[in-house]
Amino acid sequence: MSINISLPFSRSKAKDLRAGDRCSISGTIYSARDKAHQRICEMLKNGETLPFELEGQVLYYMGPSPTPKGKLVGAAGPTTSSRMDAFSELILKAGITASIGKGKRSIETRRLYQKYEAVYFSGFGGAGALAASKIVDIKLEAFEDLGPEAVYKIEVKDFPIIVVNDIYGEDLYEKLRNNIISIS
Repeated sequence: MSINISLPFSRSKAKDLRAGDRCSISGTIYSARDKAHQRICEMLKNGETLPFELEGQVLYYMGPSPTPKGKLVGAAGPTTSSRMDAFSELILKAGITASIGKGKRSIETRRLYQKYEAVYFSGFGGAGALAASKIVDIKLEAFEDLGPEAVYKIEVKDFPIIVVNDIYGEDLYEKLRNNIISIS
């Protein structure tokens, strides 16, 4: 069974989720990969105004591949989340409530997600075409000079994800490794 989440994603919604919950989201998310995270953090450190609001947002660690003729977007699968760990504290402090990527996070980052009551979701690596099929609108939002690592404002419908790290400090990968839960 999947939990349907309408965005924006609030901290009160985060309290209802546990590591291992399968979800689908609908609404607005923002893409941001390594270079975008670096630029956002530099701007935050310098007290500059960001070109989009982070408070209450969901960040998707993704850079779309080139768009085929007749399509809205190319493959849009998640990238490795651990590359964003170095930027997590500033980004979380700025107010994001969730992120979507793939792979595990460092212990320190997991603690930050718990501290800021944010959730880390995993998309499905290797399923970029599936992810792209759930995008109903996409537009360049900021940092055009970064190419595919620019920030895109993305409208998704029934986008499949799973909770990896919840606000209670639980980690899906540890639960699976310790046979605490199974996913079927």
